[in-house]
Parts: sequence; structure tokens; C-alpha cells
Amino acid sequence: MKKKNQKILVVGSGGREHAIIKALHRSERVDKIYAAPGNAGIADEAECIAIGVEDVKSLADFAEQNGIDLTVVGPEAALAAGITNEFQKRGLKIFGPTAEAARIESSKEFAKQLMEKYGIPTGGYESFTDYAEALAYVKNRPLPAVIKYDGLAAGKGVVVAQSYEEADAALKDMLLDGTFGEGKVIIEEFLDGPEFSFMCVVSGEKVYPLAIAQDHKRAYDGDKGPNTGGMGAYSPVPFITEEIRQQALENVMKKAAAGLVKEGVPFTGVLYGGLILTKDGPKVIEFNARFGDPETEVVLPRLESDILDLFEAAVENEDCELQWSDKACLGIVLASEGYPGSYRKGAEIKGLEPGDKTTCHMGTKRDEAGKLLTAGGRVLMVIGEGKDLNEARANALDKIARIDCESLFYRTDIGKQVLG
Repeated sequence: MKKKNQKILVVGSGGREHAIIKALHRSERVDKIYAAPGNAGIADEAECIAIGVEDVKSLADFAEQNGIDLTVVGPEAALAAGITNEFQKRGLKIFGPTAEAARIESSKEFAKQLMEKYGIPTGGYESFTDYAEALAYVKNRPLPAVIKYDGLAAGKGVVVAQSYEEADAALKDMLLDGTFGEGKVIIEEFLDGPEFSFMCVVSGEKVYPLAIAQDHKRAYDGDKGPNTGGMGAYSPVPFITEEIRQQALENVMKKAAAGLVKEGVPFTGVLYGGLILTKDGPKVIEFNARFGDPETEVVLPRLESDILDLFEAAVENEDCELQWSDKACLGIVLASEGYPGSYRKGAEIKGLEPGDKTTCHMGTKRDEAGKLLTAGGRVLMVIGEGKDLNEARANALDKIARIDCESLFYRTDIGKQVLG
């Protein structure tokens, strides 16, 4: 008999966590949802608790003191800080990998070594800590060069350098200026083809595939401008056939899950495959150790199964069958002018109804008067649903037209690869 009236704690404060909370609300077995720390939109649907995502001891204390049945972890920073290790040590149920297993995201080098060892298709690479050696390597190889910071960088520590000048600037940024912290970079082969995101819930060697999505990383229309954490996404992805999905599932996701078990760091949580469809089939660009953001916001609305059943199956290493809707979802991120560089906070957002069923808040807060304000680089993700992607896009744009905020911008071409 599955337990009813459960109390759930969701760790995080962005659009991904808001989407998880919306999905949990659809479960008949969920009685109360807490969010730590949450945001203004999440506060309409969960009780927000002022505890930071890396304060793992305080989060565990809260879970103990409030009888939390399950904690669901959103952001990579909490995983890297060892939140799962702390909760497991106290016998608390938590959905998310240990810090050791999460190295598949927190160390690009670890991920590359895992792929090399277990025959998971990816691009060739070299790692460097010395700026001069890295620059010399780039100058002796064809462009473009893919330069990645070997650590967590909020989705921004990747540069696809089209010129040696661009490569030089990226290497200075990552190895000399310490923009993201202690400097180590991976320089890897450029892979050509359309990208797609394949998230799977993993429990040891059990792999439960979620719906495929495609993210848009560049800031501006036409895939121009700097890399961001993601400016929009859509699901399904028509060019990913069932045959390609099966190849990615068998050759990438299942091999990675089995490899982590063999390495003594079994994975429980969401394993995110950032993949590219090359002429030789799907290959890995990156792995993440958690739900993708913004992909989660367009994937979870398509899940017809109870998400709590899925989370519990993963934590308890049980089997779980998932049912998916045929509907299409397309989400467009509204970001603060200047993002991913410097931007101002505190601009008022009008025209958005509290508790909007599909819009996910990414970086918002309310002032003392109750006004909704911008509080981050990515502020809102407006999701349209429809019988196909064209209808979903039209519905998203219709909602955006009703939102009034002077300091937000968005891409108008999300889904351009597949829209008619």
C-alpha cells in the first residue's frame, strides 16, 4: 500500500523546481509541499523556507523536525555540497545522487574518463591547468574548439571558439582570471549536428527514460550571442526517431548508469544527457546530475503518471512504468536585459496572474506591497501547450504579450529547427 498524505521538500529556487512542484501537485498522495528557498511563484504553490541550497545540515534538520517523507533536490550546487550524503547518513529519504556520483556533472574530466572507460560515444579531449599549454594545444588543432571549465559554472562554462582570439579570451577567463573558481579546462573535439536533451531517472542500473526535449543555449535569435543557462525549450523533438532514442538509451544512458555502479558510485536521481545527433549517431556533449533547466518545464507537463511514484521507485530501486501525453509543450524564457552578463533587479512585472498553471518562475520575488519583481537573470519561463509545437508556440507568445515588464527580453525563435 502506497503511503498517502505525504510531506515533500523540494530544494531549489528556480523554474526547474517550480515545474517539479507543479507535477507533485498533480499527485493524490501529496499533502504538503515545502520549498527551500523557493521564489515568488513557488510561494503560491508551496510553503517557502529560508534555507540556502548548500546549507545541507540545516536542510536535513528541517526534514527531521518536520517529518518530511521525501526530499527532491533540484540544483547541482546542493548535490555537489553533499546533501544526499547528509540525508542518507540520517536515514532520511532523498531523491538525488551522492556527491561522489554527482561528479559526472561537477567534474568534466571525471565524466570524460567514465565515457572513455565504458565505451560511451563522445568527442576526443585533453585537459589542462596551464594557460600557455592549453593555448598552444588550441593553436595546433582545427577550429572551432570546444573549451569547458572543469567544474560547476551554472551552464555558462562552455565556449565554442570560432577563432583563436575567442579561444584565448576563454582560456584567460577560466585559467588566469578564475571566473568560475580553481582553473582546469577540458578542450574537446567539436561535434556537428542538432543537439537534444535526454533526461532519465536512474536507480543503480535501472533507467526510466523521460521525454526528449531540445534546449536553446544562446542568448539571442538565430543562436547568436553568449551561452546562457537556457533561453527556451520544447518537447517532443520530431527529428529524434524512436530508433535514435533507443540508441541513446542503450549506448549512452544505460552504459553510464552501469559504469557508475561499476565505479562504486551508484547513481540515484536524474541523469541528464546533453546529446548531439552526429552522422555516426548520438554522442555525448555533457552529463548533468539533475533535472535540466529549462527542459524540465516542458517535459514534466507531458508526464501523465504520478511523479511521486517515479521518485519513490528510484529511491527504493523498484520498477516503474511511465505514461506520456501526446501534447506538445514549448517554453520561452523571459530574461533580464544584460543577461548572462550584468543586469538590474527589482523591475516590476505586471499582467501575470498568481498561481498561473503553466508559467514557471525562475528569478522573482515580492516586495512588502506584494508587487512581483525581477530577482535574477532568467526571470520567467512561459509555457505554451498544444496539439503540436506550432500551436504550443502560439499559445506561449499569446501569454507573453500580456506580461508587462520594461526590463525583460526573450527569443522569438524557440523551436525554429522543427516549426513549420
